[in-house]
Amino acid sequence: MACGLAVMMSYELRLKLMQYARLAVPNSKNRLQQAKLFAYRFRDAAAPEDIQSQWHLQQWWILIAGVLLCSSIVIFALTRSISPTKIEAQYLKEVDPQIYTLLHGEMLTPPAEVDESLVQAAIVEATQLEQQYGNSAVNAQPVEGINTDNLYNSQLIDRKWDKINPRYKQRLLMVFKIMKERYGYDLVLLEGYRSPERQNLLSGNPNTTRARGYQSYHQFGLAADVAFKRNGKVVISERDPWAMRGYELYGEVAESVGLTWGGRWKSIKDYGHTEYRMPGLKKTKAMADQLIAEGQVQNTPLSAAAF
Repeated sequence: MACGLAVMMSYELRLKLMQYARLAVPNSKNRLQQAKLFAYRFRDAAAPEDIQSQWHLQQWWILIAGVLLCSSIVIFALTRSISPTKIEAQYLKEVDPQIYTLLHGEMLTPPAEVDESLVQAAIVEATQLEQQYGNSAVNAQPVEGINTDNLYNSQLIDRKWDKINPRYKQRLLMVFKIMKERYGYDLVLLEGYRSPERQNLLSGNPNTTRARGYQSYHQFGLAADVAFKRNGKVVISERDPWAMRGYELYGEVAESVGLTWGGRWKSIKDYGHTEYRMPGLKKTKAMADQLIAEGQVQNTPLSAAAF
């Protein structure tokens, strides 16, 4: 608008613009004419009678074809929709045909991460219930360390699914689905992957766990602790009869898909814990790093070729 007003108000500016336009039009016409002539020569260079005389122009056809071919490959690679579920399905089909067959090729999607405030509220409620009923020799919390300071520092706990290995993740998601559809229980992930440092911290309480770093399946992305969600709230204590019934059903369903349930353990019962005891697993840092990397296959779909 400012440029338009300046042109309308300034006679000198309008005069200069008209002069530039008179100079530019002839040059534009000449350049356009030269471009047309080159286009005609370029077109006629492919004629059989001009192959020998115009061979240098024909090289442009090769160059243009090469550019189009390369650009089409780049465009296809950048715009092709890559489905992470298909990548994970192919991965499981190769490394774990049993779970792939169990799923009938259907890859289940993890639910949204649980809100941290709901978990903290559930911990407070579970602590109050424990104080009300008195301490028990049985570990009443499906996620360890509820009575120990610092063990529930949310910055140390991983509630995401991205480091859980697909062999275990799809089994666990199937349990989530069955519990919801068959029994009406909504499950939430309290903790999946656990760092060796946090594992060592937890092992300081013998009533919580006796496994140290790289001795627990959590470090390999093959274990998780879960809880239930009822009326918008998270419930983790089996002192709640509804939750305890849910843990029993959870254990049955988990075992039906090949998982080990912590509620069967003799020394420390961990009702919200399940793990996948992968055959031939060597509990080393190198193996943990490998399985965690496999768990992140959905986040890095282009690396699927490595599998």
